Parts: sequence; C-alpha cells; structure tokens
Amino acid sequence: MVGSEDARLVILRGNGASGKSSVAAGLRKRFGRGPALVGQDDLHRIVLRERDRPGAANIGLIDVTARYARDGGFHGVVEGSLCAGRYGDMLAQLLADHRGVTHGYYLHVPLRESLVRHPIKPITDDVNGAQLRDWCRELHLLPGGIETVIGAHSARHETVDRIMVDTGLAHQPATN
Repeated sequence: MVGSEDARLVILRGNGASGKSSVAAGLRKRFGRGPALVGQDDLHRIVLRERDRPGAANIGLIDVTARYARDGGFHGVVEGSLCAGRYGDMLAQLLADHRGVTHGYYLHVPLRESLVRHPIKPITDDVNGAQLRDWCRELHLLPGGIETVIGAHSARHETVDRIMVDTGLAHQPATN
C-alpha cells in the first residue's frame, strides 16, 4: 500500500481540450500547497519527448511520480487523456495500492467542442485538429465504474468545486 490514509488521489481523464489541465491547476490553486500535479503531457512531451504509444516509458514514469509524491505526504492529481487501453492497468494498480481516498473523473467533452477549444491551447503548433480527431475516444472509461463523468456543461470552477467537495480536499488543511 502506498501513501497515508489521509492522502487523496484524484485521476482526471478525458479527451484533448476537455479541461483536464485547467481543472488540475484550479484544484491546486484552490487547495494551496499539498497536491502534486502529475501531468501526462508534461512527462511524455516535455520530460521524455516521446510519442504516446503502448508500452511507452511515460506510463511507468507517471506511476512512479504519483507514488513518490504520495509517499512524500502529498495529495496526488494525475491528469491526462490516459487512454484506458494503454494506461488502464497502471491506473488500476495505482488506485488499488493507494491507502487513502481515491476518486476518478472523466471530463466528457464531445469532439466538436474539443475542436473549438483546441486552437487556444499552447500545443496547437505540435498537435493539429486531424490528430485530435484520431486520438478522440468517446467515453473511454476505466473498467469498474470508478470514474464520475462530468460533462462539458460544467464550468471549470464548478468542476473544481465538485472535486474539492467529493474528495474531501475542501476540508483538508494544506500540507508541505
């Protein structure tokens, strides 16, 4: 088992431009010090500069980073598209090994909305609309019903509020 019983682990998944990174940043801003943000894009695009593919090194790096942060007393927010077919086993084990409170959320934004949002993202020079279409997997939920689906109608602040309350982070003191 990993982490303390007081530690929170939040998994934020969804297709491109669904708001995962913005919600993760909103959680950190609202909570203050304490939540470690483990971003798929940061690790596979920036740290490793590798393509997202089955068996890629970023899968293990996400796992190790999340575990290390939790063992250090941090709450964890793991965010990314984290396609169930590639990342599902790692996420299932991460969740199973976590001693504290765990919550999974899938930010469901239809492809047409993702394509509208995408041009304002900083990665538009690296990822075009055709790639976004190819990567889109409609409601690719993890097995076992562990994710709460939040639709595109939920504003970022509403989603952050909901996650803060659901996870108990709204009532936790900031750490570290």
